Amino acid sequence: MTHAYTPATALVVVDVQHDFADPSGSLYVKGGEEILPGLKAEIAAAESAGATVVYTQDWHPESTPHFAKDGGLWPVHCVIDSPGAAFVADLPVVGPVVRKGSGREDGYSGFTIKNLDTGVDRGTELSTILDENGIMDLVVTGLAGDWCVKATAIDGVKLGYQVVVPLALTRFVELEPGDTEAAIAAMKDAGVTVA
Repeated sequence: MTHAYTPATALVVVDVQHDFADPSGSLYVKGGEEILPGLKAEIAAAESAGATVVYTQDWHPESTPHFAKDGGLWPVHCVIDSPGAAFVADLPVVGPVVRKGSGREDGYSGFTIKNLDTGVDRGTELSTILDENGIMDLVVTGLAGDWCVKATAIDGVKLGYQVVVPLALTRFVELEPGDTEAAIAAMKDAGVTVA
């Protein structure tokens, strides 16, 4: 079942890229490929209602403190212009793309990027895109629920949007047992509607 979209709603599709959504990807999110049929229906519903569809895309340099080989948490993934960074082939891309993490930074949220050398956050262009389109409500979907989807949804609430995260259209990395439940609880505590 798709969300009830209006022109004041934005569908934010988070990081549906090969390295996350393909079982051969370097940071595969289990079941990531399963959300694609529902996501395509959601994009079509948003488009037909005149809603805005925005995409985030992890977009990393070959070396970054975000990667384990350079002192971070993650295997190398979504390197700029690599096949792994590309959106999955069947994903309809019908709106603007916000790329994140292209410097020495963590880019979990679609709204903010943290410089890992200075600890300073800076905004992405996502807020501007939403403001220009008169957006009041967000539907945040994609990968992964316990990292980028969670961070984007919580930032959205902090910025004053009504935010819904449909669980049928997201999957979780679950680095540690219980991460999924903890992420859902954190989103709910922040005021996100988790459906």
